[in-house]
Amino acid sequence: MPLYQQLKQQFNAGFPSNPKTNPETKVSAEQDTLRIVVGILGVLLPIVLWISLAIVSCYTKPLESISHYFYTRVSSVFVITMSLLAVFLIIYKGKRRRDFLLSLIAGIAALLVVFFPTTNLAPRCCHPDYLYSITYIDPEKIWETFHFASAGVFLGCLAIMSIWRFPAKDSSDEHPIKRDRVLYVVCGIIMLVAMLIIFLGSNGIIFDKRDFEYPNAGTFWLESVAVWAFGYSWLLKAGFFSKLKKTFF
Repeated sequence: MPLYQQLKQQFNAGFPSNPKTNPETKVSAEQDTLRIVVGILGVLLPIVLWISLAIVSCYTKPLESISHYFYTRVSSVFVITMSLLAVFLIIYKGKRRRDFLLSLIAGIAALLVVFFPTTNLAPRCCHPDYLYSITYIDPEKIWETFHFASAGVFLGCLAIMSIWRFPAKDSSDEHPIKRDRVLYVVCGIIMLVAMLIIFLGSNGIIFDKRDFEYPNAGTFWLESVAVWAFGYSWLLKAGFFSKLKKTFF
């Protein structure tokens, strides 16, 4: 079935307006498809950005943060990936209304991350030390604040889903086993801890503030850990690894 037909069918399937009167509504196979797509996009995002910039601009070091790739020649990769994540999260419904609301908020926040870019890579346009940076936007403090807030809401909602919803017995037709429930919680905690360290470190409360600023990539690696944890939890929820094992073994 073509992807657009799957998405249309998933959107039209909806979710129960009153879960109490229809608690046994099945989550369709398209839900797992969405989870797998979202999980793969999350896992690949920092890797693809890093490799793409190395190929296109011969700059092999990771940037200060994932969001700073917006200002490079691979900005389209960042924008398209984040936009796809946002769309899939917005149309994802889960089995309960609360799943839909959390993913909807996360999807909208992902779009805002793109609409309101982070701070510039270079201190000024065409700076000779930042030749891999091709875009410069007049600094607006409110943009930076709104960007960080949106990123926090995006990852925060996904962390809540991983900790609260994925381990729940009513989150899917198949009850998660104890090991998977533990892994969901661990992934969510990793995301929250990574975000907390970024916030405290970038403000110099813990660690050295310079570790989170150019040319260091403390923020990039912690963001990568957070999105890898988020991607893994979504792939696990979709049964991706068990399906992969059955396919090849």
